[in-house]
Amino acid sequence: MKLADIKTWVTVPPGGIGGSFWVIVKLTTDDGIEGIGECYGIPVSGDVACAMVEDTFQRFIAGEDPHNVEAMFRRVYSAGFTQRPDVSMMAVFSGIEMAVWDILGKAHDVPVYQLLGGKFHDRIRTYTYLYPKDLGPDAPDVYHDGDAAAERALEYIEMGFTAVKQDPAGPYSFQGGRELSMHELSRSEYSVRRIREAVGDRADILFGSHGQMTTCSAIRLAKRIEPYDPLWFEEPCPPDQMEAIAKVASATSIPVACGERLTTKVEFHQALKAGVSILQPDIGRSGGIWETKKIAVLAELFNAQLAPHIYCGPIAHAAAAQVAFSSPSFLILETIQTEFHDAILHKPLVWEAGYMPVPTEPGLGIELNEEAIEAQPYTTGGRLHLEMCQTVLDSNNQKKITEIE
Repeated sequence: MKLADIKTWVTVPPGGIGGSFWVIVKLTTDDGIEGIGECYGIPVSGDVACAMVEDTFQRFIAGEDPHNVEAMFRRVYSAGFTQRPDVSMMAVFSGIEMAVWDILGKAHDVPVYQLLGGKFHDRIRTYTYLYPKDLGPDAPDVYHDGDAAAERALEYIEMGFTAVKQDPAGPYSFQGGRELSMHELSRSEYSVRRIREAVGDRADILFGSHGQMTTCSAIRLAKRIEPYDPLWFEEPCPPDQMEAIAKVASATSIPVACGERLTTKVEFHQALKAGVSILQPDIGRSGGIWETKKIAVLAELFNAQLAPHIYCGPIAHAAAAQVAFSSPSFLILETIQTEFHDAILHKPLVWEAGYMPVPTEPGLGIELNEEAIEAQPYTTGGRLHLEMCQTVLDSNNQKKITEIE
């Protein structure tokens, strides 16, 4: 059995929930077994991302026995005489590698988690962002309005979720760490307080911040929200400032989480040494299924936990769940579901009262609806998967911040 062919798509989810586009990969072996994967956050246009994926496959993967995952990883990791963590190249490889594991599971007629050490969990806990019910212009602002956030949190709790996440401090500027304004600090504290008052001890609160703060600003915010006992304080400083994140972790009782913008076990090991206690690899960027499994094992050595990040389509979601089911260090999995997430699979992912039951189908346990993804094509040169605010912000510019939001 050899890896023979590749096909890629860029599809655009209506409403942009999960990113402005998804890069999807299908590999086929010389004996006809197909596997699917998904790349996360390659920071170029979708058509360019697909060209990168196809070039990498032809250069390093084509003709390989799919069992040789380690050799394929090392080739791509070292591509161009680099041999170091590279977010873009690892995102390219991650989508290919997911499809390889899907093929391996199908070839051996077992779910992927059975090839990763077997089933450890019978079900896995999931959480959701506080997404608006609708995307109309008059929809409540659940991102920045604490009262609307509390109301939406209760609705998710009634669905069965036991954890909800919000990041009310934004916007997220390209400038790197900055000092939050008093307005942003107060708004964030109010939002967390209102959610805690609404949900009581029925749910954990997860506080995101997307790495926008200086060290001292992050510590100021942490002290404000500590009384409401969040499960974690996510990426308080930029991901290239691991020493700053370490200082925040040592200054707050809230567990610090990070990882959605890190890649490979190298960078996650650095995070663990800095005192990060909850790792959030995005399997479409972290190096794929096998590398994420290694990251989960590293977490065990530091008495830390795994909470995979998901802001993409359902293929990466299914892949992250396979690692979660096999990992003792697993804590909770981010979840995202829309009508389009369901539509691009012939059989949608399953939740039972906020938990995902263990799948029994071989491979990733999902089959791609190619007609559905082709019905939502990408326009060449459109937006990136995710983008940051391109305005420089200061610590007292409430009017400008409000206008940007």
